[in-house]
Amino acid sequence: MDKVLYERDGRIARITLNRPEVMNAIDDELPGALADAVARADNDPGAHAIVLAGAGRAFCAGYDLTAYASGDKANRYTQEMPWDPMKDYAAMSDNTSKFMSLFRSKRPVICKVQGFAVAGGSDIALCADMIVMAEDARIGYPPVRVWGCPTTAMWVYRLGAEKAKRMLFTGDKITGVEAAALGLVLKAVPADRLDEEVDALAHRIATVPQNQLMMQKLMVNQALYNMGLMGTQMIATIFDGITRHSPEGLNFKRRSEEMGWKRAVDERDQGTFDWTTNQPITENR
Repeated sequence: MDKVLYERDGRIARITLNRPEVMNAIDDELPGALADAVARADNDPGAHAIVLAGAGRAFCAGYDLTAYASGDKANRYTQEMPWDPMKDYAAMSDNTSKFMSLFRSKRPVICKVQGFAVAGGSDIALCADMIVMAEDARIGYPPVRVWGCPTTAMWVYRLGAEKAKRMLFTGDKITGVEAAALGLVLKAVPADRLDEEVDALAHRIATVPQNQLMMQKLMVNQALYNMGLMGTQMIATIFDGITRHSPEGLNFKRRSEEMGWKRAVDERDQGTFDWTTNQPITENR
């Protein structure tokens, strides 16, 4: 089964993450399949806009922690120590570049979010030009609590420094309503109207000639490049590797192997475990 689907519906290219059995979690193949689908839309003379979606009950739940956190001790994202930071950077910057194919695409991209867009899933969503969320959907980057730094670094460019810090100092997952109020996403709508709202926006955009859309997107994106986007992403991607190979990151990996990643993630997100001492947090500590 294809992990990313592509079809054209009139002037709209529809790209769908297609691992619904794991809430479209990111594995080794999905980033490349996503970039290939974006390239297909860019080279499709009939496509004026892209709608990016996730099959099933979520947009994307992030990296597949079943494989990467609770699986074999060493893998693509956790090396044996001493680790090679540039080997890690090469792998993660490749993924970042593939996610950013959405940002670089010649076509405007609308991301439709139901359920969750968290961790690496939020990295993908925030590379789109616009995001429309269901009001009850949730977005956030919980791995900032341990084991991750958002490699696309789009939080600060969408929110500004203070609101980005609010999200990245806590790792909170916020609803579509909250995300729209913060300015992180374009709008939040009731879940039963999500498809209708996204399609209406996509059809409106698709009435504009391709070359006009491309020029406007290039102009706006250039402003973000001038603000240092590429340099920020380089630092973020290097830091992402450090988070996973720090003492706390390695303790999280060991905890995931011993107790299962769901238990480790719950302890991380609830703040009930001290990853420095590798002990539960009690009331008097």
